[in-house]
Amino acid sequence: MLEYKEVTFEYRGLWRRRMALSDFSWRSGRGLTVLLGPNGAGKSTLLGVGANSLRPTRGTVRHVDGRGAVLSGRDIRRAVGWMPQTITPVVGLTCREQVAYYGWVAGMSKSAAWASASDSLRNVDLSDRSGDKATHLSGGQLRRLGLAQTLVSSPSMLLLDEPTAGLDPSQKRSFRQLVRELAAHHGIDIIISTHETDELSSTFDAVAVLDAGRLCFSGSASEFMSHGRSLRTGVESAERAYSHFVKSSL
Repeated sequence: MLEYKEVTFEYRGLWRRRMALSDFSWRSGRGLTVLLGPNGAGKSTLLGVGANSLRPTRGTVRHVDGRGAVLSGRDIRRAVGWMPQTITPVVGLTCREQVAYYGWVAGMSKSAAWASASDSLRNVDLSDRSGDKATHLSGGQLRRLGLAQTLVSSPSMLLLDEPTAGLDPSQKRSFRQLVRELAAHHGIDIIISTHETDELSSTFDAVAVLDAGRLCFSGSASEFMSHGRSLRTGVESAERAYSHFVKSSL
């Protein structure tokens, strides 16, 4: 579980500054959570801070395990798997070598990372590409490789940043099913960021909506959908609910 308390994050350049998060407070839940928001809302920054890859300008983020213990340092790298938007194949490495490398970076021994890489590739249906160069993968396969990289250290939480971006409808359905299976069978808490309301389904346990670096909504999927109920027909729409909180989507 992630606990953000009054987190502010500011990108600073030579000539200008841009506020990505402003006094942001939120506690993630168990199971599958979808983080909705338009492009530029601060979703990627939020996950980067949660993965301990970015340091907030102000405020604190706590990583709490299932027993209520607050994690720090290497324990965070092992417990939180982060999949950024761009998955870069490492030139010269096979799929298994690349996944094992990420395990080693997370603090695993080389032998443990190598063994776990095989399991991770099997979990994302890439075992048959284990010995192939990562640069030879298709777009959908590269996304699966990125997911395998996050799984290699046996994390208790996954942070997936726009994981289906660039995939065709069939690939999106396949990837979503894979994520649902990971949450159901491996007990992993997963936060998925997206700006597409069609990512929302009844399988999500919770919804959070972010706009301009601020939290607009946090609650169950059913609570979120109730804001999208048509007064005329009574039919609920994820797009209508999203527009209720993010006016720029209209």
